Amino acid sequence: MNPPANPQKPAPPLENATTAGNYFVSNYPPFAFWKPEFVPEFLAALERLPGRNSLGVYAHIPFCRKRCHFCYFKVYTDKDSAAIRGYLDALLAELEIYARKPFIGGRKPSFIYFGGGTPSYLSVDQLRFLTNGMKRLLPWDEAEEVAFEAEPGTLTDHKLAALRELGVTRLSLGIEHFDDHILEVNGRAHRSKEIARAYAYAREVGFPQINIDLIAGMVEETEEKWQMAVAKTLELAPDSVTIYQMEVPFNTGIYRQMKAEGRLVAPVANWDTKRRWVDYAFKELERAGYTVGSAYTAVKDKAKTRFVYRDYLWAGADLLSIGVASFGHVGGTHYQNQHDFQPYVDAVNAGQLPVYRALTPTPEERYIREFILQLKLGSVSANYFTQKFGEDPRVKFAAPLATLKDWGFLANDGNGDRIAITRDGLLQVDRLLHEFFKPEHNTGRYA
Repeated sequence: MNPPANPQKPAPPLENATTAGNYFVSNYPPFAFWKPEFVPEFLAALERLPGRNSLGVYAHIPFCRKRCHFCYFKVYTDKDSAAIRGYLDALLAELEIYARKPFIGGRKPSFIYFGGGTPSYLSVDQLRFLTNGMKRLLPWDEAEEVAFEAEPGTLTDHKLAALRELGVTRLSLGIEHFDDHILEVNGRAHRSKEIARAYAYAREVGFPQINIDLIAGMVEETEEKWQMAVAKTLELAPDSVTIYQMEVPFNTGIYRQMKAEGRLVAPVANWDTKRRWVDYAFKELERAGYTVGSAYTAVKDKAKTRFVYRDYLWAGADLLSIGVASFGHVGGTHYQNQHDFQPYVDAVNAGQLPVYRALTPTPEERYIREFILQLKLGSVSANYFTQKFGEDPRVKFAAPLATLKDWGFLANDGNGDRIAITRDGLLQVDRLLHEFFKPEHNTGRYA
């Protein structure tokens, strides 16, 4: 990293070693401030009529063949077909409750996202049952995108053809790496042969967009193996590539191993190395004609390739989330469902919404949320935020922007419409975003 030419204050120390904890910022205010006592605010929001916001639907499918050692999501590997069918029934029952509410009923989603867990763990019959039921309650005929996460080892030509028939437009393959040893030691269920077969099938079916996920810095990653993973990615030539830097939250298998061994540092690459590896991948992708579109993504054809779920969500869209532990945002209020399987299913079966905690951000907090999320794109429009929130972000965020400039992470002087950060800043944007947090939210407790 190049130091700023005339720093007015020292740059924040680079946390070189990877230790346990969350790094990735996905919402604001932090989840630690969402509380059960705020759930009535969410229920009240459902009784109001909607504004002009787009509506998205997120469905959480929490089933996996095995749990990855780095996974921190709510997933289950022990559910039989009866339990899975009961869960799908609960998803549709939950969605039906929402469809009767003034804020949701009669609206058509602009985007749908199936996340996990492993949505592709479901059988074709289970997928048809779920999607047909969802379309009956909230028709998809105006959806701009239907995104679907998949693990390569769960995909067959029959299942991929069914997904395309069901309306999936963006298939996201959780490849993570192409080296069988790295996949094994990190607990991934699939191997390289399954990647090749699934990708070839997906191309034959003709999905409008195929994304592949990679993770930089997994256990036993090396320079040579990372470069190989990037080369394999370029050979596949996906429409988009998403690259995450490995982190080790407290509820992962890696952390449990660290705790048992009395280790403070995770057995994964340090932050400097991970940022350098992502930078290498971005540069190789750019040489091949890709465009870096955010801190995590590069797209092959910027004019044709969109990620509607991300772009609408980061612009404040309503997100109706269904399923265990899922997070949503409705009518200005954040909410999260019950985070354990049986309490979630029991609540829905009792005819209740399974919401566990909520928070209604203030207008200032909504401004901060949207600004920091969009800053992950690399640049934002000052005029957009001025028109939407009534205050110029160059004035509102003058102090944190000056700090980023002093640290050498602001790409321009801030006088034009675009507020942009440098590539070095983009590679560590999640830790820089805390400069924009309100003081009471910078407690170190994100989840």
